[in-house]
Amino acid sequence: MKPQVLIVSGFAGSGKGTVFKIASTLFPKLKLSVSMTTRAPRPGEIDGVHYYFVTKEEFLKTLSANGFFEHTEYCGNYYGTPKKQFFQMVEEGFTPVLEIETDGALQAMKELDSYASVFLSPPDFKTLEERLRGRGTETEQSILRRLSTAKEELELIREYQHLIVNYNGRSEDAAKAIAQIAETGESDSSVIIRDKEAFIENFLK
Repeated sequence: MKPQVLIVSGFAGSGKGTVFKIASTLFPKLKLSVSMTTRAPRPGEIDGVHYYFVTKEEFLKTLSANGFFEHTEYCGNYYGTPKKQFFQMVEEGFTPVLEIETDGALQAMKELDSYASVFLSPPDFKTLEERLRGRGTETEQSILRRLSTAKEELELIREYQHLIVNYNGRSEDAAKAIAQIAETGESDSSVIIRDKEAFIENFLK
């Protein structure tokens, strides 16, 4: 059964942006729900395309007006999904993609009747650290904070219906799996991990 909404989370450095870009070409009905955030834009990020970049005061004003479908705080910054845009996409026949952190994802799972949830991950902790350092956009303090957060998020993988590993050089395979899940609710791709417990146990080794 085709899900109405696709919830996608993943560690910082898991490659969500790259994978989604490919997936949206494979299944054009996918449409990213642009979140609002108080964090500063990274190089190349465009306001209104990647995020709505706002001040903390603007964010809290929207929150007090009950203007978010879900919201969360992550690494000292606020993130939220504006309600108006989200429901408009559903009405237009798109499959909205909530690319959100784990706190927001768990909120969304409680609110939605029909959805598919995906957690995207590199194959192991070592690869995650290599990707974060390879970005060249993070301070050492930021990298360590994100790695610490990843260890906490690891346990929440169990809450997601699908665990997809974005192996180096196989982003297209991960994207195909996501497109299949968005279209049908299922995928038999080899990048989908069936034994989540074993993955969680071995990730930090």
